[in-house]
Amino acid sequence: MALTWRVPALLLLGLPVVLLRPAASTAWLWLLATVLLVGLDLLLAPRPAALEVVRRPSTRVRVGDPTSTTLEVTHPGGRAVRGALRDAWQPSAGATGVRHPLALAAGGTTTLTTDLRPVRRGDLQTDRVTVRSLGPLRLAARQRTRRVPGTVRALPGFPSLRHLPGRLARLRELDGRASVRVRGQGTEFDSLREYVLGDDVRSVDWRASARSRSVVVRTWQPERDRRVVLVLDTGRTSAGRVDDVPRLDAAMDAALLLATLAGRAGDRVHFVAGDLAVRSRIRGGHAQVVDQVQEAMAGLHPVLAETDWRRLVGAVDGLTRQRSLVVLLTPLEPAAVENGLLPLVGPLVACHRVVVASVRDPEIDRLARTRHDTASTYAAAAAEQASTGRERTGRLLSTLGVDVLDVDADQLAVRLADHYLDLKARGRL
Repeated sequence: MALTWRVPALLLLGLPVVLLRPAASTAWLWLLATVLLVGLDLLLAPRPAALEVVRRPSTRVRVGDPTSTTLEVTHPGGRAVRGALRDAWQPSAGATGVRHPLALAAGGTTTLTTDLRPVRRGDLQTDRVTVRSLGPLRLAARQRTRRVPGTVRALPGFPSLRHLPGRLARLRELDGRASVRVRGQGTEFDSLREYVLGDDVRSVDWRASARSRSVVVRTWQPERDRRVVLVLDTGRTSAGRVDDVPRLDAAMDAALLLATLAGRAGDRVHFVAGDLAVRSRIRGGHAQVVDQVQEAMAGLHPVLAETDWRRLVGAVDGLTRQRSLVVLLTPLEPAAVENGLLPLVGPLVACHRVVVASVRDPEIDRLARTRHDTASTYAAAAAEQASTGRERTGRLLSTLGVDVLDVDADQLAVRLADHYLDLKARGRL
């Protein structure tokens, strides 16, 4: 049961009566009358268990975007119900307006909507709804908590989506929609057309011209159906925060932009994520690959353990044997890279084009430039040592034939997409 504000107000109304007849029996009689009224009101209140509460399915949403969840409440009884309903969600769901007034006529139905704005990816859940039914005097209410499970799947954020139109425009230029198609490394035959002034005479197809009344030339386009394998490191180094954003989130953003761009370019995109074990593996394709990658990323979180690169490299070999662009999204931490990844880079580079994309912490550069006192000088020396170690590890990887991108979190997605387009333009995929 629950009491409303009317109960203490009713008790306060008895003060004039006690003042007119100042006796203990007067106070006790007033208190007894209040208790009887509250008990009667509680007995006359409709049963909350009689209400039928059904939750409608919720759609997926990206982290930070608004969404909502809807409850449909039906009262099959013969009396009106007045009260309130509370739809409680876990804090990371960002629920607002979880308390709803309830006013249902006999046999009536109402729809209650709770606004959500997730701040954490994954499956955000609720399992209980509390219904409070007031009596006719509104002094007391019956209350019941019941299971009405619900789930909202929060996909990882995609802030770099705003950079996609510019990269697609450059991709159209590579495809020849905005420029003349010419033959060269990394291109393949596209179609035949009539010769026009200015065409390269080396593109003339003499056999086709012999069968036609005009000179025919071949046109070319960048090779399609290349393989792009995204390898996401979810080990302990990915749990570090850079400007209050986890490294893993920045890596996911870069992976989504590259997957979208490669899918639009007609390339096949595969995805692998893991640490001690392979957490997710997608043998993708051209269409709907970004949706699949987003779904796979939604349930990924950093694991405080060293990454087993042998498992991840083995997963790459299991996805494709053809030469591919393999993008390793992992922090460029010297100890983790040199002990785990570096011994496996040689065989990987022999079969694929390998890129290491890492989030650089700008705080290291800020600390290295600050030398006001003894403490800041020691901090600057430590920052210089950390920066030197990262540069040494990057040079080792570059010596083995790996392209290394070590940039700030807000630039990682853009730099990785531009690097992909550069490789495609030079026919290096």
